Amino acid sequence: RLCTISTPQVTLLSSKLNSNSIIQYTIFVTLQLSLSLSRILETMASSTKTVLIPIAHGTEPLEAVAMITVLRRGGADVTVASVEDKVGVDACHNIKMVADTLLSDITDSIFDLIVLPGGLPGGETLKNCKPLENMVKKQDTDGRLNAAICCAPALALGTWGLLEGKTATGYPVFMEKLAATCATASESRVEIDGRIVTSRGPGTTIEFSITLIEQLFGKDKADEVSTILLVRPNPGEEFTFTELNQTNWSFEDTPQILVPIAEDSEEIEAIALVDILRRAKANVVIAAVGNSLEVVGSRKAKLVADVLLDEVAEKSFDLIVLPGGLNGAPRLASCEKLVNMLKKQAEANKPYGGICASPVYVFEPNGLLKGKKATTHPVVSDKLSDQSHIEHRVVVDGNVITSRAPGTAMEFSLAIVEKFYGREKAVQLAKATLV
Repeated sequence: RLCTISTPQVTLLSSKLNSNSIIQYTIFVTLQLSLSLSRILETMASSTKTVLIPIAHGTEPLEAVAMITVLRRGGADVTVASVEDKVGVDACHNIKMVADTLLSDITDSIFDLIVLPGGLPGGETLKNCKPLENMVKKQDTDGRLNAAICCAPALALGTWGLLEGKTATGYPVFMEKLAATCATASESRVEIDGRIVTSRGPGTTIEFSITLIEQLFGKDKADEVSTILLVRPNPGEEFTFTELNQTNWSFEDTPQILVPIAEDSEEIEAIALVDILRRAKANVVIAAVGNSLEVVGSRKAKLVADVLLDEVAEKSFDLIVLPGGLNGAPRLASCEKLVNMLKKQAEANKPYGGICASPVYVFEPNGLLKGKKATTHPVVSDKLSDQSHIEHRVVVDGNVITSRAPGTAMEFSLAIVEKFYGREKAVQLAKATLV
């Protein structure tokens, strides 16, 4: 209470008290402040939601990375655990990921949510992991959330008997198997039945993750994250993009594509590019800017590049395309070798592109948008000299392609597929990934 007394009152009171009394009052105030701080910390701890995302060799990387990063954006404390005997896993499409820990080290831990990514053979490996099965079953018994996407609802949750009497969804080719393990097999992009949430595939992962945020934190937080990501307003409809000054993007045999990444690069944007373009059979090289192949992204997901940028600085590519990240893009911009590669690409009239903050931080200051229409993330769009197309989700102007945010990353990647391979192949890929 002494803290609420005015300064003159404290002076008057102090003059009437002996030194022991003053010491006692000081101790009392200190204890009160300590108790208040403890209560604040307890409240913060109780509001933090914990999430487990197990991964394996053959996990679908776009699903895993999107879940990790979107849930972390929502405020969840996400643990990525490898069910293998090492933290590094070889995910689908030759994409390497690094977990935070081994599942075997945390089997006694309690989580508010356990969510399973898909991918093959990763989904089979998760299904056959007995410690994971035990954790998920206990989660269900205790009334906590479980979730799964792609093949995992049928292979894991269904096989473990957790979908009996439930409505669930999954990847189209697993619907027959799913129907045998649940009451109703739904074709919804995201399905909620009690404490189980299921979804369909890579193209539904952001919607799925936003739904999980709503389950954990409420609709306001889910809407907030959705707005930042620029989630697609019409999911499931055929993708489109804006094109000006149409130019043929050529290549010999197979498109050679460079995707540079740096510390704090936006993980969904990077992995969407690599995942989709490798599905299209392009030769995609992930190059790390810096001295280490292992790169920690903007939401602390750990990725592994194929090479260091220095190793490919003198090579020729049909396309150089950059992920964003408000801190990652400036790191790319500070790499002189990469900027020189982009300038040579422009001089040779060869395609280059960037998403999110990269058009602003890498292209604009280096004259790579001169005479071009472009888009970027809303947070930095005022830094573009020509803002006429900033509301467009994907813009192609001749040999330059730009896009806005994690929520536009798959459309961005599919537009690149269309420019190299044509509309038919791009639409086929969009349908296969459920964009």
